Amino acid sequence: MASTVTTSKDSAATSRPGYGRLLRTRGAWTFLLPGFAARQPFAMLTLSIVLLVQHTTGSYGAAGAVAAVTGVSMALFAPYTGRLADRHGQRAVLVPGVLVHAAAGLALTALALNDAPLWALFAAAVPTGASVPQVGPMVRARWGVRLKGSPLMATAAAFESVTDEFTFVVGPLLATALCTTVDPSAGLVTEAALTLVGGLLFAAQKGTQPPVATTADGHPRVRHASALRVPGVRVLIVTFLGIGSVFGGMQVSLAAFTESIGEPGLNGVLYGVFAAGNMLAGLACGAIAWKVAPQRRLVVAYAALALAASALWTADSALLLGALGLLVGMCIAPALITGYTLVESLVPAGARTEAFTWLTGAVALGQAAAVTFAGQFEDRLWDGAGFLVPMGGTLLALATLLALRSRLAGAPRGRTVARGMGHREPVAVD
Repeated sequence: MASTVTTSKDSAATSRPGYGRLLRTRGAWTFLLPGFAARQPFAMLTLSIVLLVQHTTGSYGAAGAVAAVTGVSMALFAPYTGRLADRHGQRAVLVPGVLVHAAAGLALTALALNDAPLWALFAAAVPTGASVPQVGPMVRARWGVRLKGSPLMATAAAFESVTDEFTFVVGPLLATALCTTVDPSAGLVTEAALTLVGGLLFAAQKGTQPPVATTADGHPRVRHASALRVPGVRVLIVTFLGIGSVFGGMQVSLAAFTESIGEPGLNGVLYGVFAAGNMLAGLACGAIAWKVAPQRRLVVAYAALALAASALWTADSALLLGALGLLVGMCIAPALITGYTLVESLVPAGARTEAFTWLTGAVALGQAAAVTFAGQFEDRLWDGAGFLVPMGGTLLALATLLALRSRLAGAPRGRTVARGMGHREPVAVD
């Protein structure tokens, strides 16, 4: 007896994927709006700490060190937060997490305002960073559940990349305005409040969170396998470290360059051009129905990123640097989007939130390292030497990607028809 099996992926493929179809996905807006509010503080945290600690200590070095501790702590703890969310549900992890983060952020604020020693600020920075809610990866995991493996997954990855970049445009502006016009502590206090309110609203959307695998008696099934055990995820982590080196190197080097030419006000303009390139390319990627395999797209996009980043240090004018920054931004989005898209084929659904947090943490860790090295290069070498960091970071990551690109191929699934995304139950085909 012959039978024909039609999946949601097959039917979705009959029409062109796009943002209109994506945003009409049933239930999407219930997690998109609170998710945007909950991830906004993530872009405010670092700058709010820098502005507050610099005001209370008078030292950019101390301020940068406290912010770096926060970033490293977040990068190290984020994957474990993701793993717990996969095992026990997003709500179970997010609610206590936002409470801890709000309390830790307020404690750091109080210590800074009361002229606490630097070691005390470091101590408060650790839980502040460790408890940063991983809302972006959680939103991506929810898209996976709603889309069930359709071609719109690439569009969703592009949409999330654009949302992240828009967040990193609005967040720093809001933090700067609050700290300079209201009070130096206003940025961090607002960040804690937004995290608490946005995080609780997002956690309340129980209907769209990925289901937790349970045993026959209804208890959560504990999965010991980590997303880090997937070889392709480890390759992606290295590539995302390189992307983080671009973000961190650009932040320091653009500030140093504009100051060296006597136009510090251009720093925001140039970084805005860089971010605009990222957003525009992200929008374009989501509107294209790709026929090229994502593994090949990632290699091509990353090669273009490394080439563009390698030219930054040659810029001798703000106009040329702006053009190169726009090009670099346009190359980042395709690499980020394709990397996140590959997670769907590489990682089982029960470990995807953890996988997304590994990638997000890799960007944060690469950014923290790049800020440190770029600052040292600017102090010890020549103006613009910090741009060597994005070049070195992307070239090393590209070499790793080229050598290990075969590990990005998804494991063969056999003769089964997939139902859902990741929660794949074999359906016999006669």
